[in-house]
Amino acid sequence: MFRFENPIYLYLLLLIPLLAIVRLVAIRQRKRKLRRFGDPELLKQLMPDVSRFRPDVKFGLLLAALALLIVMLARPQLGTKISHEKRSGIETIIALDISNSMLARDVAPSRLDKSKMLVENMVDHFTNDKIGLIIFAGDAFVQLPITSDYVSAKMFMQNIDPSLIATQGTDIAQAINMAANSFTQAEKVGRAIIVITDGEDHEGGALEAAEAAKKKGMRVFVLGVGDPKGSPIPTDDGGYMTDKTGQTVLSALNEDMCRKVAQAGGGAYIHVDNTNVAQDKLNDELIKLQKGEISSTVYSEYDEQFQAFAILALLLLIIEICVLESKNPMLRNVRLFKRGAGIAPLLLTLLLLGTSSAVSAQNDRQIIRSGNKLYRHQDFAKSEVEYRKALSKNPGNAQAVYNLGCALMAQEKDSAAVVQFQNAGKMEQGKMRKAKSFHNIGFICQRHQMYGEAIEAYKEALRNNPADNETRYNLALCKRLLKNQPQNQQNKPKEDKKQEKEQNQDRQDKEKKNNDQQKQQPKEQMSKENAEQLLNAAIQAEKATKERMKKAMQQPRSRRLQKNW
Repeated sequence: MFRFENPIYLYLLLLIPLLAIVRLVAIRQRKRKLRRFGDPELLKQLMPDVSRFRPDVKFGLLLAALALLIVMLARPQLGTKISHEKRSGIETIIALDISNSMLARDVAPSRLDKSKMLVENMVDHFTNDKIGLIIFAGDAFVQLPITSDYVSAKMFMQNIDPSLIATQGTDIAQAINMAANSFTQAEKVGRAIIVITDGEDHEGGALEAAEAAKKKGMRVFVLGVGDPKGSPIPTDDGGYMTDKTGQTVLSALNEDMCRKVAQAGGGAYIHVDNTNVAQDKLNDELIKLQKGEISSTVYSEYDEQFQAFAILALLLLIIEICVLESKNPMLRNVRLFKRGAGIAPLLLTLLLLGTSSAVSAQNDRQIIRSGNKLYRHQDFAKSEVEYRKALSKNPGNAQAVYNLGCALMAQEKDSAAVVQFQNAGKMEQGKMRKAKSFHNIGFICQRHQMYGEAIEAYKEALRNNPADNETRYNLALCKRLLKNQPQNQQNKPKEDKKQEKEQNQDRQDKEKKNNDQQKQQPKEQMSKENAEQLLNAAIQAEKATKERMKKAMQQPRSRRLQKNW
């Protein structure tokens, strides 16, 4: 996608036609004055070195250069850019409770909406910090991996509601455990887990999870949202939620549990009400955390493209300087600017087009080389971005399409990789690259046990490169695997089934014979020490088996939801 960062400067392009009009007026006045001075034909003979068209060409070159400079000021942008920054800040994971009880309105406008506003205000105070978002109810999910992109964090907050998680309830322990595993591997960085909930923990284990996070160097803060007196939970039909007995559910803030979790996690408990006191207290607590140097990868959607316009503008200015207004006596017979010849405009147009395409192709090739370097270092995600940048500049670049497919395949994004390889196979390119494209398609299909599709892809690869032994071997292997698939075993001839049955019977007879020989061996061959060791090992194995069975019996086979809020 192409855009201008400062499009307001494009209004300066109105100067181009204005200057052209001024130029025409000046030329008419000059001709009028020359007619007053004398006969134009006689004056032309008196001034043989004066050119009629050179000044117009020089003026056109200046206008074109001015237009390119104005476009540069507007900052043309295209593609995707990755920048790496090092910042001094903390890492914060927000675990937001989105259970149905967060719809209670004892805090205006509701507990959930108040929590969203609190998170957005907190993000506004972040400068060099990283933030991640986890939503939880009966289950927990990572809504936003830890990042420095605060705009994305706010966008994710807008679409959060209890319908995102089908399993309702409140499992704070699972949210804390997931948050503890979502931080980066940076050292000497303050880490905070902020749990925003009403404290109705239905599953238990929150204290243990907070203590485990504290041992890992993380501090757990709990923001309790709601009123300890309780409030009904509104429903979509205008009523209130009821329990199994038909009684209206009153969801109350469990401050005691929230304090215990915060204390176990080495953090602080903050009560959230209709004021902004909680926001100020949380900011003060986060400031106390140790700030370390964290590396951030910032993805911006657009990349600056002013370089090509700058090169063209500089080239036009150089040409304008080289073109003289008067004729050169040594080149008097060379009339490039003669009316009707059109050679100079044609050469100028071809020069500009060639320069523009060369700059574009050069940028295209440079981006592909950058992606290849990242690919060789096994940084497949960043190489994918580079190849996509190259395609945004030149969608018809077959090399970029093929390389993008390889980067996607290395990340096991197989469906997207197949699409790129198919596009590369359709493009006009060498047979070797087409063969590689279809070979990779066959390899992906083979990996997913789609042997029929893999066979067709390998055949197409061999049509383009019959000397590829690896493709020929994979083709034969897929044919054999397809033949041995379970659905094809029923279609085998009776003779094959009979041979297979005889082989199985022979194998069973050999195993039975070996077992009989082992049973017939005298027991005196085993020493007393070996017998005791085997007996102890059997006893230990039996104990371990009983312990595993006991633990398995203590754990419920399936989670049984007791409360739906």
